[in-house]
Amino acid sequence: MKSIISILNVILCVLLLQPNASAEKQIRLEAMESNHQFPFFETQTAVWSYNGQIPGPLIRGKKGATLVIDFVNKLKEPTSIHWHGLRIDNAMDGVPGVTQDPVKPGENFGYRLRLEDAGTFWYHPHFNSSEQLGRGLKGVLIVDEVEKQPWSRDLVWLMDDWLLQKDGNIYPHFNTHHDLMHDGRWGNALTVNGKFKPEFEVKPGERIRLRLINGANARIFLPHLEGLSADVIAVDGKPVTQIFPLNQFELSPGNRIDLDITVPSNAGGKTYTVKDRFTRRQFVLASLKVSQSESVKTPDFIPPTAENYIPPQDFDNIAVSKTWDLNAFRGGQYGIAWAMNSKIWPEADKADYPLGVPQKIKFDNSSTRLHPMHIHGVFFRVLERNGQKAEEPFTRDTVLVGPRESVTIGFIPEHPGIWLTHCHIQSHAEAGMMTTVEVKK
Repeated sequence: MKSIISILNVILCVLLLQPNASAEKQIRLEAMESNHQFPFFETQTAVWSYNGQIPGPLIRGKKGATLVIDFVNKLKEPTSIHWHGLRIDNAMDGVPGVTQDPVKPGENFGYRLRLEDAGTFWYHPHFNSSEQLGRGLKGVLIVDEVEKQPWSRDLVWLMDDWLLQKDGNIYPHFNTHHDLMHDGRWGNALTVNGKFKPEFEVKPGERIRLRLINGANARIFLPHLEGLSADVIAVDGKPVTQIFPLNQFELSPGNRIDLDITVPSNAGGKTYTVKDRFTRRQFVLASLKVSQSESVKTPDFIPPTAENYIPPQDFDNIAVSKTWDLNAFRGGQYGIAWAMNSKIWPEADKADYPLGVPQKIKFDNSSTRLHPMHIHGVFFRVLERNGQKAEEPFTRDTVLVGPRESVTIGFIPEHPGIWLTHCHIQSHAEAGMMTTVEVKK
């Protein structure tokens, strides 16, 4: 009997020591005015930040766990937090006027996030978004897999750009005529994790998971690793259906990709740069500096994939249920309005869908500008571009619709509620390019 009791006690101790995926994690976030040191200037730049950090604190949780966020607004204007890419309870989505009231200065709001999907996500305001993001309010949220993967290193790069004046201050005019006539507010200072061309030291032989997040107001990034190969293992937080090499992948605002990189065992002393090649002028974003140390053993494993998640054949016999024409016209709050089917927010052309029924939506871009279209609360698959079948081995939550381009997507509404759908170029959204998809039980 004593031996049985001893064995039961050992089993109980082992169970108690196991990580509890359903445990709650308490986090406090404060939106505030603070200062940030850019390397170009002797004086610090006034910014808006979470907890005084640029970018905001890296938040991590495990799939199946619950994050409890005590959010305090210390700004002089209302704000909120949207958890970009997370499939969560609709009331926690952080969209003033849709899922909650704006959080007024001096007030707080409790966000409760049940982490349903492992992956790379981020958080930012959804009130006066072009200014609040442009002044620095954004951060990364990582949901780790229940079974830890044996990466040598997990690097997180939040890519951004800032529009700075010669005195180091942020250019204070947002939603300008120029921004609205073009592809939004593009900055003149590119940063990774708030730093200019940072170096990250790695070791020979290391296998690295590199998470790239585009947190810019409008800039498109086309990352290229000089002299180093990489595989794409996740897009917009979700594992790909088939791993593929990084070649040309446009990261529009809101997009994320996770890369699988192995540092060659004989690369000691080398430096690999990561450049943005979207524009004619290439920019160095960051670099991987390989130490002169002895090579480490490279982990040998295959990252998980999601082969059967939203397969494209699910939509073979489904008709397009909604087409949104994307274009601009004179009028609105800023003199130039960006519309979906000639309607601007909040008088939007909305869509309603029953829970669990596959749907097709088509974005027709009648304009000559870029529009990264984001749907809250769902992942979707790109099915067609300009009427031609698309071959994307991954799902998304944001898709870039180019000038005069049409994009057809397919998704399955899995979470009830009213979900915002909008262009993720912040000035376009602020000028009206927003609507909602309501999912009804």
